[in-house]
Amino acid sequence: MELAELSFEEAYARLEEIVRRLEGDDLTIEQSVELYEQGVELVRQCNARLDGAELRISQLAPSGDGELRVAPLP
Repeated sequence: MELAELSFEEAYARLEEIVRRLEGDDLTIEQSVELYEQGVELVRQCNARLDGAELRISQLAPSGDGELRVAPLP
């Protein structure tokens, strides 16, 4: 599966796995660099998804009846 196809949760779990492996001492320098590059891409993906979620949440506004509705950004 491509990194871009992972859900946020899957990407985060993969990132945790990469960190654990990088903290070990059984990798070659090439493997370490490859894992580091994957980790950087996963961090970018996770940050983009979090930014998108934050934007969607910031668009929620209470309506007159106490319900939350999506409001256009000013």
